[in-house]
Amino acid sequence: MEMEIKKYARTFKGSKRDNERSLNFIRYADDFVILHKDLNILKNCQAIISKWLKEVGLKLKLSKTRISHTLNEYQGNTGFDFLGFNIIQFPVGRHHSGKSPHKEILGFKTVIKPSSCKVKVHIKELGEVIKKHRSSSQSGLIRKLNPIITGWSNYYSAVCSKVTYGLCDHILYQQLKRWAERRHPKKIKSWVKNKYWHIDGNRNWVFASKKEGNIDSELSQHTETPIVRHIKVKGGKSLYDGDLIYWSTRKGKHPEMPTSKAKLLKKQKGKCNYCGLYFKDGDLLETDHIIPKSQGGKDAYGNLQLLHRHCHDKKTSTDDKTCTHDKGSLREERSEAKVSCCDLKTSGSGDACA
Repeated sequence: MEMEIKKYARTFKGSKRDNERSLNFIRYADDFVILHKDLNILKNCQAIISKWLKEVGLKLKLSKTRISHTLNEYQGNTGFDFLGFNIIQFPVGRHHSGKSPHKEILGFKTVIKPSSCKVKVHIKELGEVIKKHRSSSQSGLIRKLNPIITGWSNYYSAVCSKVTYGLCDHILYQQLKRWAERRHPKKIKSWVKNKYWHIDGNRNWVFASKKEGNIDSELSQHTETPIVRHIKVKGGKSLYDGDLIYWSTRKGKHPEMPTSKAKLLKKQKGKCNYCGLYFKDGDLLETDHIIPKSQGGKDAYGNLQLLHRHCHDKKTSTDDKTCTHDKGSLREERSEAKVSCCDLKTSGSGDACA
């Protein structure tokens, strides 16, 4: 299907390479999106794909197939949903605007966030779990809710989800409040609040169960999930290409790379802490103690760094020079101790010396 689209793109006027790049085809399983700025080209692509699918005994589902514009309203819609995400663009000033590959100011900003449909489905699922466990203990309810909250939040943690996370937490609080008040209809609301919501450090209103005065289990919150932007995999890279440096830096682990080195590569973002240059495939890497163990440094990740072998040699020689004075003073102290010990022996205080 993609080859048919690229083949059609090569028929445009101008550079064939640029024309292929201008027509984007994104596919995941049986869902796909085609992106282009020309409406007529998109309609032609739809006809080409319909023809190609017909030859293999398939057809487009009309209820899910539509043409939309990400910036301007088209047929009553703006933006589109794909794989549970909503992609839309907003006009903004030059200081907030996105830029083209040629650094040209576009005048708009692309925002990707969880689709409203998937948010409603998630909230409904949480409500059904709470309703199903009306007579369960608080810790039992927390055990059922935490995996759902954590899994859903992690899926959307690479896009603009903070506002949506806050909305989900607010609605979840209302659902839990109703759950708690239903269990104790004759108690006042402050009593219910003190029984099911507690203070944990700097956090107030934590839905948690207590055991012997200590918090036993607490409910995860959507807003606790950090937003980490997805970094696109470099073109031509594969997990099986043997590039240990790239994949260890990206993932923090690799079956052919020691775990300690892989973690340090990810922490240092693929750079040597001594020279500041990126590690390359085939470089000799060595683990170094930031504060040498001879000077009281600990053998922990916080005191470890990854260096080129030649950078490690230079740093070690520098460390030796900085602690030369300390070694000399130690020798002097030892020699003084020997002299005093000998003085004690000559004066007949052998027992004291021992």
